Amino acid sequence: MCRAGKFRGLLLIASLALFAVAFSVVTAAPGRNSDAAAPKAPPVAAARPTADEYFGTKIIDPYRYLENMKDPEVSGWLKAQNDYTRGLLAQIPARKALLDRIVKLDEGAPARVYDVRRLPSGPYFYQKRLASEDVAKLYTRDGLTGQEKLLVDPTKYAAGGPHYSISYYAPSPDGHYVAFGVAPAGSENAVLRVVDASTAHETGEAIDRTQFGSPAWRPDSRSFYYNRLPQLAQGAPATDQYLKSREYLHVVGRDAKSDLAVFGFGVSPAVKVTPPDLSIIATAPGSPYALGLVIHGVQNEFTLYATKLASFDNAGVSWKKVCDVDDDVTGFDVHGEDLYLLSHKDSPRFKVLHTSLSTPSLAQTDIVVPTGEAVIRNIAAAEDALYVQELDGGVGHLLRVPYGSKPEPVALPFDGTVNLSATDQRKPGTLLEMASWTKANRIYAYDPQSKEVTDTRLQPIGPFDNPDDIESTEAKARSYDDTMVPLSIVYKKGFKLDGSNPALIEGYGAYGITLDPHFDPKLLAWIERGGVYAVAHVRGGGEYGEDWHLAGKQLTKPNTWKDFIACAEYLVEHKYTSRTKIAGEGGSAGGITVGRAFTERPELFAAAIDAVGDSDTLRSELMESGPANIPEFGTFKNPGGFKALYEMDSYHHVKADTPYPAIMLTTGVNDPRVAPWQAAKMTARLQASTSSSKPILLRVEYEAGHGIGSTKTQRQQELADEWSFLLWQFGDSQFQPTRQ
Repeated sequence: MCRAGKFRGLLLIASLALFAVAFSVVTAAPGRNSDAAAPKAPPVAAARPTADEYFGTKIIDPYRYLENMKDPEVSGWLKAQNDYTRGLLAQIPARKALLDRIVKLDEGAPARVYDVRRLPSGPYFYQKRLASEDVAKLYTRDGLTGQEKLLVDPTKYAAGGPHYSISYYAPSPDGHYVAFGVAPAGSENAVLRVVDASTAHETGEAIDRTQFGSPAWRPDSRSFYYNRLPQLAQGAPATDQYLKSREYLHVVGRDAKSDLAVFGFGVSPAVKVTPPDLSIIATAPGSPYALGLVIHGVQNEFTLYATKLASFDNAGVSWKKVCDVDDDVTGFDVHGEDLYLLSHKDSPRFKVLHTSLSTPSLAQTDIVVPTGEAVIRNIAAAEDALYVQELDGGVGHLLRVPYGSKPEPVALPFDGTVNLSATDQRKPGTLLEMASWTKANRIYAYDPQSKEVTDTRLQPIGPFDNPDDIESTEAKARSYDDTMVPLSIVYKKGFKLDGSNPALIEGYGAYGITLDPHFDPKLLAWIERGGVYAVAHVRGGGEYGEDWHLAGKQLTKPNTWKDFIACAEYLVEHKYTSRTKIAGEGGSAGGITVGRAFTERPELFAAAIDAVGDSDTLRSELMESGPANIPEFGTFKNPGGFKALYEMDSYHHVKADTPYPAIMLTTGVNDPRVAPWQAAKMTARLQASTSSSKPILLRVEYEAGHGIGSTKTQRQQELADEWSFLLWQFGDSQFQPTRQ
């Protein structure tokens, strides 16, 4: 199935983006240090300045050597920093009680279910993690009431080593086989395998270098296309990691060594693919066509080709170009020979177009859904209609567009986020997921005959999933240039606007990603202590469509952190909190947001969490994921790109003898998206530069990466540390360390 949401995810998969709430970004350690083992002070990193010149501007980098993570001196320094952090956090008296509460809230529901698929023949597939388990497993059942059967248990691959998690999966059209990827220790370095759904036995495949595997089954349900990265030469630079990928055709049971490359870098002269491009083939059950995507790094707009599936049986595949980057297409889906496209061409809040796969032409498309006030986020083709997901002022809407007819709204059970979950062009209706700032995620089914949305009950509701004692408010903060920035605020009912409440404000602002309404019961452990949780919908995101994204990209990136600052000031001015009790948080690309906020306005924040954050953007291009991220942030190889990157580089905006707030930086040594040296360099510079007595802590996880694929226990431990750190800095008497 070819859904806009699915392929938007592919665009981001090699990026710095982590599309998750800040309090689920994970970099926790499996163990904790004893008092005796904890050092009394963090180790000092020696400054060894390196000079670079960019277009006449000289830049001094005092901690360049920390980028060499293989250097024993660097790895030893990193470990000593982590030991100090772990030891200090262990001295916080109320940390254990906070952790116990987080665990209870997190494990209240019997299970968490997500990533659901359903086939016309009856089977449902989904990932599920029991409350007692650390990672999710893959299950199937015949219909909603059928007996559940375990298909993939990733814990079996650990064999006493690091944990494994499921990266992706794809059932064959008839449901007989499931192709899936598993990766160790949050590395995202998946190995592609196949399981027989009737027996739960694997067929023997173990295809490595398939981080972006995205298996696309052929109609025979016995063969599929998949993406594979090339084998790196010994000594190759890190930036080669994700270059020159190709799509291969695999037949179940055959040796992958015999798989032929059918799409991608250097395969077809008719298809232009540059080394950083990611090449993916997509298929849709019931359609005689295959779509070839050329994804240009993290750029949302892609190049799309089409061909008949039968052409792969001939000597050469004849690809027809459907659209290119300038056509501003960011999503698509297929229904038979009809192609539906999501585009922001002359429509910053997007529109839906239709063309024929037999003679695709963007010059002769039909407008299925015109642009309007709401932002169109996703499209999905079912047997009866095209389903269209919208976002309007933070509230999700769903449209049903019968083929050849006009859009009609679908009545939803409550206001909140709506995400198209599973559609199939061979089956009417759709599955969808819904959540709000005060309601945990549920999985619903829409029946076009009855026109009803009903709870599938696939997700059991826990005692903390729908609390009646918290509420949310939507506000707007005036930014420096008079732009009104949406701000979502969640808090306990009846709390007083007297400035005494601890507040945590999160921001992201990149790739056109939106931070939609969501609720995780673990958040109650913060709110129960009087805490306010706020989300700043800053420019660079997609809350108001492509214009909002472009207003926080490259040379306009300063709008992102200036919006974040404005939202933090709003919380203080309206007495949700005060400057002594407010913390900013950003993860991944959100590290730019929070990092530049506290380097520009250090007096505004009492503390900050910089989670697996991008800090030294001038050097980010040299990371594994660096080349893919050039479309979003720019390149230091031209004057405009250098100017943009330098301005958003929080590492180079750290000033000596400045009273910085308390800051916790986190990293995972297996992170393929933001290299661990980013947090290391930022920590060293902040520790050397701050004139305040507030701590600068570095928290390192040795069995995790960017947070994707981390375990339930790691998430719980991370939250306990993060919130204990903040409450300590806010002056809560129960959270003052016994030794400082």
